[in-house]
Amino acid sequence: MTGRTNAPQSPPPRSPAPQSPPQSPSPQSPPPQSPPPRSLPLHGRSAELAALSAVSDLSGPDAPVLVLAGDPGLGRTALIAWAARSFAAGPVLRVRASRAESALPLSGVHALRCAADGLPGGRTIGVPDPGTAPEWLLRSLTDAAAGSPLLVCVDDAHLWDAPSRAALGFAARRLPAAGPVRLLLTVAGPHASDPDFAALPVLTLGPLPSSAMDALLDGAAYGPVDPAVRAELLDEAQGNPALLRALVAGLSAEELSGARRLPWPLPDAEALRSVAGAQPAGFSAAAFDLLLLVAAAHEHDPEGVGADADLVRGAAARFGRARTALDTDRLPDVLALSDGRFRLAGPLIRRAVHACAPPDRRRAAHRALARVLESEGHGFVALLHRAWSVAGHAPPLADQLSAAAADPRVAASRAQRSVAYVRAAELTADPRERAEHLTSAAGQALLAGRARVARRLVGRAVDGGALPAVVRGRSAWVRGVLALRDGPAADAGEALLLARSLLAADDPAHALLAGLAAAEAAWATGDSVACLRALNAADRTAVATATAVVHGRAGADRPAVRRAAGRASVARAATRSGVPHSAAPAAEPDGLPRDYLNGMRAMLERDFGRAIPWLRRVVEHAWEEDGPERLLWSGAAALLLGDVPAACRIGARTLATARSHGPEAAVPRALELLAYAELRTGQHARARAHAEEGLRAAQRYGQSNVAAHHHAVLALAASIADESTLVARHADAALTTARRHGLMQAATLAEWASGRADLGRGRPFEAAARLGPLVRPGPDGGHFAVRMLVMPCYVEAAVLAGQREDARAVVEEFALWARFGADVQAPAQLARCRALVADADRADALYEDALALHAQAGGDFEQARTRLLYGKWLRRRRRLREAGGCLRAALVAFERCGARIWAEQARAELRANGAAPAAARAGALDGLTPQQLRIARCVAEGATNREVALRLAVSTRTVDYHLRKVFAVLGVRSRVELSRMVEQPVRESPHPA
Repeated sequence: MTGRTNAPQSPPPRSPAPQSPPQSPSPQSPPPQSPPPRSLPLHGRSAELAALSAVSDLSGPDAPVLVLAGDPGLGRTALIAWAARSFAAGPVLRVRASRAESALPLSGVHALRCAADGLPGGRTIGVPDPGTAPEWLLRSLTDAAAGSPLLVCVDDAHLWDAPSRAALGFAARRLPAAGPVRLLLTVAGPHASDPDFAALPVLTLGPLPSSAMDALLDGAAYGPVDPAVRAELLDEAQGNPALLRALVAGLSAEELSGARRLPWPLPDAEALRSVAGAQPAGFSAAAFDLLLLVAAAHEHDPEGVGADADLVRGAAARFGRARTALDTDRLPDVLALSDGRFRLAGPLIRRAVHACAPPDRRRAAHRALARVLESEGHGFVALLHRAWSVAGHAPPLADQLSAAAADPRVAASRAQRSVAYVRAAELTADPRERAEHLTSAAGQALLAGRARVARRLVGRAVDGGALPAVVRGRSAWVRGVLALRDGPAADAGEALLLARSLLAADDPAHALLAGLAAAEAAWATGDSVACLRALNAADRTAVATATAVVHGRAGADRPAVRRAAGRASVARAATRSGVPHSAAPAAEPDGLPRDYLNGMRAMLERDFGRAIPWLRRVVEHAWEEDGPERLLWSGAAALLLGDVPAACRIGARTLATARSHGPEAAVPRALELLAYAELRTGQHARARAHAEEGLRAAQRYGQSNVAAHHHAVLALAASIADESTLVARHADAALTTARRHGLMQAATLAEWASGRADLGRGRPFEAAARLGPLVRPGPDGGHFAVRMLVMPCYVEAAVLAGQREDARAVVEEFALWARFGADVQAPAQLARCRALVADADRADALYEDALALHAQAGGDFEQARTRLLYGKWLRRRRRLREAGGCLRAALVAFERCGARIWAEQARAELRANGAAPAAARAGALDGLTPQQLRIARCVAEGATNREVALRLAVSTRTVDYHLRKVFAVLGVRSRVELSRMVEQPVRESPHPA
């Protein structure tokens, strides 16, 4: 506890560190003998600092009280210290509560009275009895201020004794807003809702944003930080600044720079203790045993769920002093009981309690829990706790635990299976078996969506020196899948090809799947040659698998299979999951992977006659499958065949399967398939909803490459609406990841979205410049499977920009794609493109053919685009009645599918056609005709007369004529004056007239 007087000068310029900074010395303290530790600025807390300043401002209307709530390490103490140093209007009383005194009645009030005695002119005031403490404390604070400003800071107020907390809350609720006393309290997060602090304004501290944590790391680290190490530290800290500082302080320069592998676990007991501070300490022996029991019971449950209260009570009877703590009237302040579960105050407290406990007590807690779970028939979880209760190596228990984790009949989540494999590795002395267990743990963590954990585990797995090929192959598999979801796709492909070659002899079934995954990586990069090479390698593996099965050799020499004869049923589940399983013997590849391989290879070889039957069989498999990975193959095949409705149904089935049976990590990819299929059918709103959900899931599971695809889909969905900012934001996000990780498919989709948005806004020159490279063949062009979808947009933009010959060359290549039949819209789009580049005497019939084909294929958006272009063509030839019919139909269709920016084009054409009233306009612009207003706005945007003519499908002479009329009506002499006059009305009504 500290009493301090602030001089009325400006506060010192230093900033506190975000965790428990040193208290400022009292005036009587001697000067420090050594320089204080380096402090760091309060990153990412601008809103909190503003709130603290508002409370300290005596002239403001804000309440004179504020409660700062948050978990340990988030900076409560640092913020209140900043407020104390910044308060220059008068003295400051600072008191920090102590759990050791929480059982002493009125100890908190007494601490505040002692601090007040240290004020200049302070006098000793008697201590009241509990009944008069509230009124006494309110009067004492007012007397201590003596009419001048006073700031009172109480840190960890929830640790005060009950009478002191009640008195503090009473006084805080009655401090006058215009009075001289300002009161700042800090409490642990769950205590902000305690009755003692009811009705007080609360500011809850959340985790720091990633940008602030990044800046904090730069300031805390001495020397360079490797990017991979940076990602590990930020992921482990989870926005907790004090934990990040503790992690950095515990690492050497070699570990920070990446020259040496990071320790495991990354936050050790000392780091957790330094952040939690007094939280894991200061309890009685009985209370700490109860907290340890709850923390140990939480180890097998997902974070945040809590520990089953009946389990804890049953184990407490077998765990000495914990039962005593349960029999008391009040639980420890960091523990709460609700809905039949005990919950500790945040994951940091739970980890600190578990890590800081003496090892023998920790093992005893797990032993007590295991006995209760065994008696209730919870075999797998009981075995886990039994394994945690053992010290040293225990190979028989490790075998038993790994066999249970491998058995699909055991009810356990993938996260629990991963934890079981990790513990089995810790109990194993043999380096090969340890590497096997760690690799399996990494695979299960990957399926559970815990990519960071998987990456750490697979790194530990290869630390054991020389390992058999099959173990190295599974490690390469996991690394490849990790990179495929969150890393350079080319690196993923090489890792997966390595896995295929290493697994070919001992595990050919999984080698086949590794080859297919390598083909997926090559597809993402847009390298059709590498994709075909991977498929050919996978095909050789498939032949080897069939031969091995016929001769009975597959996996016969694997020690893991010999030790667990009952694990053969795991093979099918492992094959469906797409991730290798250490206990899964090789199995003969069934029809689906072979059909998918043959169909994809024939497609890349442009042998469409062979590809179509294979891919149709893959689609038919979907109605018999329940594994997300296999369903994703069927969905991809449906898209390649152009059966987009089937792709939508398969996407919905994949999503339902991933949500109900897992793996959790498949949810973002299932949503990607569904959103993209819906986009192809023109259901933009539904595609947008699924892509937004998929983006959140991909970010949650650390799948940045999948997130890039969702960003691209969202950009495409927004490109048909008047949402240029949204298009730019999602396209930029997709391109940032795509360029860094070599994702040509995502990059092409994002660029297409930007180009289509330019075309919708009536900017054909910009659209043609952006889309032109995407339709170019070869490595410098767009993705080989997406460029065909971009071609209709490019042809339209190029024709409107006067680049008819360039467009005509693209149309002939697009005709080959339309004949293949992979896109139901392609025949109608081809007729539209031919109409755009055709002579006037042929264009009419081609537009009619396009509309007839659209009627067969469906799809509002593409049909409306054809009607819009046909309406423009008809109006230019003065066939106004026919033009009006086409344009009205286009407008209705655009409005129905939410294409607002295209609907505005249709409205503008209708107004120019004289079929619709002009929108209300302001000022001198009212004197312009619809056509003159359109030309004026184009010129105001900087277009030349020729560009205006191309954009509006009129002659340059017509533009010259109307522009002279515009100058005369508006009384302007230059284009600059015209721009100024048009600018303000355009801002008020952004849609073109």
